[in-house]
Amino acid sequence: MKIGIASDHGGFELKEILIEYLKETGKSITDFGCFSSKSVDYPDYARKLCTEIVSGTVSKGILICGTGIGMSIAANRYKGIRATLANDLFSAIMSRRHNDSNVLVLGGRIIGKDLAIEILNKWLKEPFEGGRHVRRLNKIDDPRGSE
Repeated sequence: MKIGIASDHGGFELKEILIEYLKETGKSITDFGCFSSKSVDYPDYARKLCTEIVSGTVSKGILICGTGIGMSIAANRYKGIRATLANDLFSAIMSRRHNDSNVLVLGGRIIGKDLAIEILNKWLKEPFEGGRHVRRLNKIDDPRGSE
């Protein structure tokens, strides 16, 4: 599995920590920026990551901004992206089980390093349950779908 990661300035520090951790655990990671704590616009980095997921270059992604809210909004504009803000373990687990989340969004100013790593591990390992959840995801992909 190839993982992409991107952040704005508010998530830069946590992004660097997660990159180091992922490399230490043998994961294949591509960093789409930003590359410093200098102020940048988060939608630019959400776009970089999401277009790579949609094209199949990377299979899952991680986005980080100050709260995670802006990145979540920006990422979910892209068809085929199911970005989930998860600043706790339960949200990370359920985002995979029920929503087949392909982008994990974290708040770099909200959670600490250790919790972020725990969330990331849960999110990466948790399988999608399928079943009734497929029907619901199909309705998201085609909001004109039948009841």
